Amino acid sequence: MKAPHWINRTALVLLHAESLAEHGGLSGMRDEGALESSLARPQHLLTYQPKADIAQLAAAYCAGIVRNHPFNDGNKRVGFLALGLFLSLNRFDLLVGQAEAAETIFRLAAGKLSEKSLADWVRKHAVRHK
Repeated sequence: MKAPHWINRTALVLLHAESLAEHGGLSGMRDEGALESSLARPQHLLTYQPKADIAQLAAAYCAGIVRNHPFNDGNKRVGFLALGLFLSLNRFDLLVGQAEAAETIFRLAAGKLSEKSLADWVRKHAVRHK
């Protein structure tokens, strides 16, 4: 796999703000270090597991944000947005219904879905752009 396009921190913070504007919630950063850690997770994963695929890297972004709670509110939403953004940056679409996506992210947040299982789910629903 060639080097992936990583998520830009500023872009993610703007996506979070846009999500809050649309859906409501408390603005602001709860833990700057948690955000930096979440954004670094996929890069570290690829360093230590060079055969990691796009689904594993997308799942690392999502799980990191959902579990680390870097923002005051909207962490599940922005975790899912990060997953989709990363896939899109790397020429993939996630083809899944809204209800299934929400259920999957809620299961991840509740500890009922592992990061590995999330990667399997992404692999099942991700389609490469033509």
